[in-house]
Amino acid sequence: MKKVIKIVAGILIVFILALALIPYLFQDKLVALIKETINNNVNAKVEFADADLSLLRSFPKASVNLSDVSVINFKPFEGDTLFYSQNVNLNLKLTEIFKNTGDQLNINSFTIDNALVNVLIDEKGNTNYDIAKEDSNNKETEETDTNEPSTFKLSVNSYKIENATIKYTDKKGKMELVLSDFNHSGSGDFSQQNVELDTKTATSISFKMDKSSYIKNQKLDLSAVLAMDLANSKFSFLKNEAHINQLPLIFNGFVKLNENNQEVDIDFKTPSSDFRNFLALIPEQYAKNIADVKTTGDFSITGKVNGIVDDKHIPKIDVNISSNNASFKYPSLPKSVQNIHINTNIKNTTGFIENTFVDVANLSFKIDDNVFSGKAKIQNLTSNPLVNASIKGKLNLAHINEVYPIDLKNELSGTINADLSSSFDMEAIQKNIYQRINNQGKLSINEFVYASEDVVNPIHIKNAEVDFQPSKITLTNFDAKTGTTDLKATGTITGLLGFLLSDKNLQGNFNLNSSSFKVSDFMTSDTGENEKKEVSDSKDQPKEKLKIPAFLDCVVNASAKEVYYDNLKLENVTGILILKDEKATLKNVNGNMFGGNIALNGTVNTQKEKPIFDMNLGIKSFDISQSFAKLEIFKMLSPVANVLKGELNTNIDLSGDLKDDFTPNLASISGKALAEVLASNIDPKNSKALSLLDDKLSFIDLKKLNLKDLKTNLSFDDGKVSVKPFNIKYNDIDITVEGSHSLDQLMNYNATFNVPAKYLGSDVKNLLGKLNDNEQNVSVPVTANLSGNFTSPTVKTDLSSAVSNLTSELVKKQKTKLIDKAVGNILGSKKDSTATNKEDKTVEKVKDVLGGLFGKKKKKKE
Repeated sequence: MKKVIKIVAGILIVFILALALIPYLFQDKLVALIKETINNNVNAKVEFADADLSLLRSFPKASVNLSDVSVINFKPFEGDTLFYSQNVNLNLKLTEIFKNTGDQLNINSFTIDNALVNVLIDEKGNTNYDIAKEDSNNKETEETDTNEPSTFKLSVNSYKIENATIKYTDKKGKMELVLSDFNHSGSGDFSQQNVELDTKTATSISFKMDKSSYIKNQKLDLSAVLAMDLANSKFSFLKNEAHINQLPLIFNGFVKLNENNQEVDIDFKTPSSDFRNFLALIPEQYAKNIADVKTTGDFSITGKVNGIVDDKHIPKIDVNISSNNASFKYPSLPKSVQNIHINTNIKNTTGFIENTFVDVANLSFKIDDNVFSGKAKIQNLTSNPLVNASIKGKLNLAHINEVYPIDLKNELSGTINADLSSSFDMEAIQKNIYQRINNQGKLSINEFVYASEDVVNPIHIKNAEVDFQPSKITLTNFDAKTGTTDLKATGTITGLLGFLLSDKNLQGNFNLNSSSFKVSDFMTSDTGENEKKEVSDSKDQPKEKLKIPAFLDCVVNASAKEVYYDNLKLENVTGILILKDEKATLKNVNGNMFGGNIALNGTVNTQKEKPIFDMNLGIKSFDISQSFAKLEIFKMLSPVANVLKGELNTNIDLSGDLKDDFTPNLASISGKALAEVLASNIDPKNSKALSLLDDKLSFIDLKKLNLKDLKTNLSFDDGKVSVKPFNIKYNDIDITVEGSHSLDQLMNYNATFNVPAKYLGSDVKNLLGKLNDNEQNVSVPVTANLSGNFTSPTVKTDLSSAVSNLTSELVKKQKTKLIDKAVGNILGSKKDSTATNKEDKTVEKVKDVLGGLFGKKKKKKE
């Protein structure tokens, strides 16, 4: 017995070793066979990063695992990925691994994980999925060799597709269908001509057409048994039930693929007529649990699709959605929705796509005593859609979360009254053919209150009234308040339908008035938890920047008695705001502040990634102390202006970049300014630099400096402010000032004082006393340099050298004066000698005097 056990154990060990080792012997051969088999049957490039053959994973079958499988298109979609899967697993009979290249390969089952299928149809109708290679044999060969086996055969018993995304893009038909989170499984014997395929599918569907989103992330669950007649390419639905969100549908019929077209004959319906089916259409996260909802009345969907599908035709369509006198009430909510009537048809009776139409004959409901109803008909869906619609009724917004379990962070309140009708075609909207646009009716909103995290204060619209006319919409009244800000407005809107339904701009002209407008009432705060959340989120995604919408084309004529911005208060503000082409233009904006007037013109441009501005500020009679204390731009241009007391006129041109919050980036600002001081005194104690200068110069008292009518020119660029030379006067001292400073508070200024010599000390004064009156009017330039930081400045003067130079000059003048006097005395002596002796004596006398003055020795008497 022990011997038998040893033999059996030995055989098992050898068998297991064989199963483990055989893949290493045949893996390369099988991988080459798979790759060649696929590439021989498709007109595309098929690649995979790695392949692994195992006889143990799916014993008694062989298992081939392919990683990073891709199918890349050739022309006309060269380089596009038709298919990619992170992992594809194939199960085959053991005998398949011993086959040679060119032999038929049979696959029993497969699993595809994490796949992307990208189906494309271009503008010319070419498809990227038509990659099957045509048989190279001629027609005669096909007829004689129809029994010749293919090198690729599916004998599938089961298959799975897990966590896939299937994207269908039809550029010619302007359609896009996306199946996300696609999970599908099926079982059936594909080796037979007639197969009964049992499938289960779960996915989310999104569908767009002509830039309009018709379905977005709607859940679909489908259990279907298909009878597949492979010989005739006919697929019939046997036992089938689908769920769209929570709405059940059962359907029957078939699809048949012919050589030149497809035949479709499918009908579907809801299995019951309970009104709960309507709530089931709404995604579960919004509809919540509908099992306990009390309903009355009915709701049903029935439909039939039958006909031919080819380049010119679609199946005929007849879908009916109806409900009669229904109601629903959630058990946890106080109110119900009653008298619900729905009568909608989607039809096509000709098989031509342009003849498809939607007719909402009635849609109405009642909450308490408020009845709301509407109807619409849309024709010519694919060419020039023709719309005829109307709504009428009253809706109390506070009732919404009293009848439906909607998650509102802030309650809604207010009433909407509407009586509107509209008829138009899309061509008329796009080309502004107002004769074919007929809008009529009124809309009013009363006591509407909106609050959320996105607004600082609740917005309370006391009353708003709108009149609809064919060519425009008129805002006849708008009265609102938020925080301490009140707003009243009137105006007109043109092109609303073009904006909503096409790519047209929203045009408008408004008059806006306010008694008190506080900018902070409209600006959210980035503090506390919100700030922490933003910081956290910013690590994962870029911060959204403010941008003026490209679709806005509006003119706003505004006026306000008081405007508050940060620590500033403006009074009697008027002006025009123009919004167009992603730019805001301020025109003739005027207001009173700091005891004077400001006029503002300029633009803010958000067309590029970094917003920019270009402004002109005209300022008259500003109080210098207030304006330089509160305006950052003034502090930048003249940090020492806080020493001035008086009034100022200035004209400033400036441009630069804006930060994400639309405040100026001071480092980027450039421009120029002309300033005129109307009347001013100086308090040097408010500036360390001027205080030091005042201490160093004894001949001037800065407190008594009069700057009236002073005019200065300055320019600024790349964070540097340059002041052109300007002149001021202190008594009989002329002063010239020039220099520059930077935004990092570093300065370099020179003040040159043309100082009369009499102010330069007693020694100089004594020397001046020996000169005549004309010679005493001597002035000396004294330069003071102010450098360093404004908070810790350095002040240097050349006063000592100036005094020294002046003293030397005065000594030279004194010497010259003595020489002139001596020469004059000699030439003016008595004429009591002969002419010859006189000339000789005069020469000698001059020589003696000059020799004495310059230290030369006198001649000895003989």
